[in-house]
Amino acid sequence: MAGLLIVTAAGASDPTRASVPFHIAVNGARPAGTEVAIALAGDAAELVKPDVIANVVGLGVPPLRDLVDKCIEQNVAVYV
Repeated sequence: MAGLLIVTAAGASDPTRASVPFHIAVNGARPAGTEVAIALAGDAAELVKPDVIANVVGLGVPPLRDLVDKCIEQNVAVYV
């Protein structure tokens, strides 16, 4: 099975772009049976802070808190 590494550099200042990689991982790739991981680079590294996770809400995607919880449930690795 092929794997997918989603690399992102979007931080909390762009909540939609910051949330999309998590959304793709837990609501797209993982349910389809693809091994997936997320790599946070640059500004995206701040997305591991609990206060940031709690306050990132993009347009058209679930809140980052919900997406991170799904990453944990689905064993999606997040690299910083």
